[in-house]
Parts: sequence; structure tokens; C-alpha cells
Amino acid sequence: MELFDILTPLFFILIVVGTVIGIIFGAIPGMTATMAVAVCLPLTYSLGLENGLALLLGLYVGGISGGLVPAILINIPGTPSSLTTTFDGYPMTLRGEGENALKIGIVSSLVGGLISLAILYFFAPTLADFAIKFSYVEKFLIIFFALTVMAALSSNMLVGIFSGILGIFISLIGTYDISDGGNGEYRLLFDFMVPYLDSGFSLLPVLIGIFGLSAILIEAEHGMPAGQGLSGVKLPKGKPFKFSVFRGQSVNLCRSSLIGTFVGILPGVGGSAASILSYSQEKHFSKNPEEFGKGAPSGVIASESANNGLTGGALVPLLSLGIPGDSTTAILIGAFTLQGIQVGPLFIGNNPVTWDVIIIAMLAANIVMFLIMMFAIRHLVKVVSVPKHVLFPVILMMCVVGAYTINYGIMFDVWTLLIFGVFGYLAHKIRLEIAPFIIGFILGPSAEIYFVKSLESFGTLSIFFTKSWIAGVLWLLIIMSIAFSIALSRRNKGHGQA
Repeated sequence: MELFDILTPLFFILIVVGTVIGIIFGAIPGMTATMAVAVCLPLTYSLGLENGLALLLGLYVGGISGGLVPAILINIPGTPSSLTTTFDGYPMTLRGEGENALKIGIVSSLVGGLISLAILYFFAPTLADFAIKFSYVEKFLIIFFALTVMAALSSNMLVGIFSGILGIFISLIGTYDISDGGNGEYRLLFDFMVPYLDSGFSLLPVLIGIFGLSAILIEAEHGMPAGQGLSGVKLPKGKPFKFSVFRGQSVNLCRSSLIGTFVGILPGVGGSAASILSYSQEKHFSKNPEEFGKGAPSGVIASESANNGLTGGALVPLLSLGIPGDSTTAILIGAFTLQGIQVGPLFIGNNPVTWDVIIIAMLAANIVMFLIMMFAIRHLVKVVSVPKHVLFPVILMMCVVGAYTINYGIMFDVWTLLIFGVFGYLAHKIRLEIAPFIIGFILGPSAEIYFVKSLESFGTLSIFFTKSWIAGVLWLLIIMSIAFSIALSRRNKGHGQA
């Protein structure tokens, strides 16, 4: 199918609809871009791959951007990546510059998104061409590296490692397929579980449960504290926005966008790490660091350009290596799975039209996000006050219907939704790391296949160390990642004791 046959009015309408819904999800505290994509994922089956990606990428860009609204207006980050936006955005609101702060964040989000998209366009095909040369050995090592990166950047290294291993363990439930190097027998199953888990847990209900249902349970438990009325949120008349505020901020914009993109490329790290790192760097290099935390526009710029830089960066490992860069791109794997397409080194070369569609959809989503938020911001702020008792039942219904229909009406998928929704809730309570768990769940089967196939092909463990110079480089990166995680863990422990 030709590219111009795909770029129909419906394609662009879906981008607009997805971006608007994403902004709404991002702007409501407790809702996230990941939840928006998870809840709407089942809709993409009937839309087809290209139109489905238009909707999901709009949700992704809009959801990340929408988080700045409550962060600036009520000091509550709409998404985790908007955490540092509260540091200076809310103080600006307190002195009557809420609309100004919002528009600074919107422009920064656009710049971050466009810079990351350019890096995705030029870097992902090159990385994919290089990755085609990988044997089973290099493929296993790069997955191993992805898992060590997640452990290194978890809030607690041991918890991150445990969460990732738990995800791998659960992903291996089911039949050990002969085509994967197995014996064709069941494993990790009691007899009564065999009729339901012959092929293991289905990925999509797991994702919807962990990111949809568990978020509802967590937010429902918190409720709405007495006296916290958000219905009165509105933008006061203050100093009008002028683009001159960005004079002298080009280095900040570019550096923060690049930091966000780089962090996005690292599997499983997330937007909060990107925004924190870019914010701290801008404060370090600023001539007036004492202004940060008191309403410095450069703090908002650093935070928002970094967390939107994440969007393009996280797609680089997904499309070139088949490894999700964050929890939201992990769900995007589900969209490709629904259409019977496997992402990885061959994806871009084998699907050039779909690759072009992704780039166009991301570009259009960033432009739509900018136009909608820039010119309708006074109306968008009202979504902060949407009653949760109205919102949650609608989302819950969408989760259940989506889980049931995604595999043509299998009731056990609804039970899977419930099981992993409760698991996600309990994981939050006991502080397990969800991102390592999910990425371990997704990558576990591939890691096993590549490990077994490597041994079948070469017959010795030493091949993992001597196969090629690429394997040597990957081992060096793995060692550096582990060393970094140990150093970071000791430093955090030292701060805790101090």
C-alpha cells in the first residue's frame, strides 16, 4: 500500500482525537499517558496498524504533554515526568503567571518532541542496520544489558533486579515450545491451570491490568481529601506570554531535549529520570541557581523539553531492537502484536511505509498538541476538576471490554486483567518496580530463546564472551551498568544514613 493511500482524513482525525484524549488523561492527576494507551489499545484492532498507530502515538504525545497542566496549576504532577515542572511552574502560578508558565511548558514540549523525532528518524534505521548483523549471542547480550540498565536506574537496585526476574519468571509460564528449543511440555503450572495457561498469560490483558485497573485501585483508595476542591481551578489574568522569554534559552532547550532523548533510548528508565537530570543540569549551569524553585522559567523549560524528548527516544530501541524504551512503548508492542508484526532489526527495512507513517504521525501529534494546548489552554484546565467517581467507572468498563475482546472473547483474559490489576496495586503498596517487571515479562521469552539457540549453535558458554567484538562491547556496557548501579545504591544508602 502506498503512503498517500494511508494518509487519509481518518488518519489525521485519529491523531487529533488521540492527542486530545491523551492531554485529558495527562491533565487529570493519577491518569497517565501509559494508562491512556493501555485503555485504548483494544480499539486499534479494528482500525488496522497504521490508523491504530495514529491513535496511539497521539495518545502518547498528548499524555506526556498534558501532565504539565496540574503540575503548574495545583502542584500535582499529572504524569511522573512532570515532577520537576512543579518546582517552578507552581510558584509562577502563585504569583499570577499560571498561563504564562503553561505556554512556556507547551512551547518547550514541542521543541523537545521535534528534536527527539529528528534523532529517531536518523538514528533508528542506522541502529537497525547494525543490529541485523547480530547473532543469537549478541541478541541475548543486548537484552541482558537492557535488564541491567533497568536495575541500575530503579529507586532500589535489589528491588529492581527482583522485579525484573519476577517478570521473566511469570513470562515463562506455559508450554516450553519445541520451536524455541524446548521439550514441548508444560512448566510452572499446576494441573488445574493447564486449560487456561497453555500458552501463558496474554500480554495485552496483563498490560491493561497493570497500567489501567491498578491505577484505578490506587487512586480510588486515595479518594478526594476533604476540602480539596478543584472545581475552582482557573487561570488568573497575569503577565501575557511572549516568545521573548526563550531568548538565551536555546542551549537549555537543546541540552534538555537531548538528555530526554538519551534517557528515552535507555530501556525502562522513564521520563521522571529525564526531567530530573535535565533540571539539575540546567540549575548547575545557570548563572542564577538561587532562582530555581521560586518560579524560574528556565526550570519549566528544562523539565518539559526533557520529558517530551523522551517520546522519540523511547521509540529508538523499540523499532530498531524490539526492546521497549519505557512502559508506554512496551504497550505499543501490543499494537504490533495485534496486527501480527514483530518489531526488531528487520522492522524498518521490511515495513518502510509503516516506518514513514510512524514519523508522520509523531510529527503531526506534536504539532496538534502544540496548537490545541496553546490556543485552548483556558478550556483544557477545566479537566483537572473532572470528578473521579464519574471517570473511573468509564475507564473500568473500557478495561474489561478491551481485555475480553482482544483475543476474540476469552473470559480468562478478564481474569488476567483482574489478577494483574490487583498485582499492580499490591506492587505499588510494597514498592516493587513495575517498569522492570513489565520489560522483564516482555523480554523474558526472547532472552530464553536467544540463550538456548546460542548454546545449540555453538555448544559452549564461552561463546558469550568470545563470539565477536560486538559481544565484547556489550559486556563492557553491562559491567559499566552494574558498576554504576552499585555506586548509585551505595550513594543513596549513604544519603539515607546521613
